[in-house]
Amino acid sequence: MLRKTAQLFAVLVLLTPVIVYAQHDRKAAPRLTNAQKIALATSAGPSEIAKNATIIDMTDMSKPNQLRAGTNGWVCHAMINQPMCLDKEWQKWAQAWMSKSELKIEGTGIAYMLAGDKGASNTDPYATEPTADNQWVVSPPHIMVIYQDPKMLDAYPTDPKSGGPWVMWKGTPYAHVMVPVSLTKAATMSSK
Repeated sequence: MLRKTAQLFAVLVLLTPVIVYAQHDRKAAPRLTNAQKIALATSAGPSEIAKNATIIDMTDMSKPNQLRAGTNGWVCHAMINQPMCLDKEWQKWAQAWMSKSELKIEGTGIAYMLAGDKGASNTDPYATEPTADNQWVVSPPHIMVIYQDPKMLDAYPTDPKSGGPWVMWKGTPYAHVMVPVSLTKAATMSSK
């Protein structure tokens, strides 16, 4: 009897962080209707692009779901706190980044995050939270640019606090230019 009680207690102790995380995650990702998800996704880009873009629901990152087929080659993603619209080159970029595979850019690519983002490392493409040295940055509304020739990135600084364009993830295959479109606030660095 004591052994079974100890085993039950051990299971509960091990599951508590999982349960707490699941409850926290549920609060962080509100349930949205498909219409709300489409509105979220289209808020990321200019209306002339977003209105004809394919819409992908990524509010649950483990289950991407197409909500609407598009006609212009753009894809807008419904993601809580960081919706984005990507052209064809950025779609290739995103696929390579997600699969950690080789990236072959064939022309200049444009992506929009006109609602800003919730934060990312300025130096590590795979960081999931701020650290003392990963330059965590929360960006205002912005456009992102990738170039076929990575040498074109050399003309830009890597400092996100200047209020102007900067290179994120310099020195990695996923380096790109961040171009703030908000005059009211520059990117902020986390103090963690």
